[in-house]
Amino acid sequence: MSYFRGVTTEQIIGLSIALLVMCVGLAGSILPGLPSTPLVLVAAIGHKLYFGETGAAWWVVGVLAAFTVLSLVMDYLASVYGAKRLGATWRGAVGAIVGGLIGLFFNLPGILFGPFIGATAFEMIGGRNFKESSRAGLGATIGLLAGTIGKLACCVAMMGLFTFNVIYRSLQ
Repeated sequence: MSYFRGVTTEQIIGLSIALLVMCVGLAGSILPGLPSTPLVLVAAIGHKLYFGETGAAWWVVGVLAAFTVLSLVMDYLASVYGAKRLGATWRGAVGAIVGGLIGLFFNLPGILFGPFIGATAFEMIGGRNFKESSRAGLGATIGLLAGTIGKLACCVAMMGLFTFNVIYRSLQ
């Protein structure tokens, strides 16, 4: 007598595809321009709609939606708080985003230093001196990094909860 039904090849492939899409979302939490937690949520919903009972439970999808909202709010607030805390204006925040996007073309050093250079440059263009501009640039960069770490943590938690729940439900 079997205590659980067998997992089908279709379920394994479906979970693998969902996790692959979620990995793109995970990369999006670090790389600007790619959606992060919304992509993880969309993959979970798509998996649930296709697989029904063996997909994630609806309460899990609800928790994933709450994580998505939390990560988006947290990312925005961390960026604004970090920038404002160290004196950045809206120019510094925009400069940090532009610098981060340009920094993507310069690998890891560009990703790390791009937001700082962008925020500092935009603040200086706005008429601030170098000391004030670099302080604002540091704040904008710290805020962006804090938001990125928060999104990354939310993505990992969402993927873990989804995977555990789908495997658990598939084996029941």
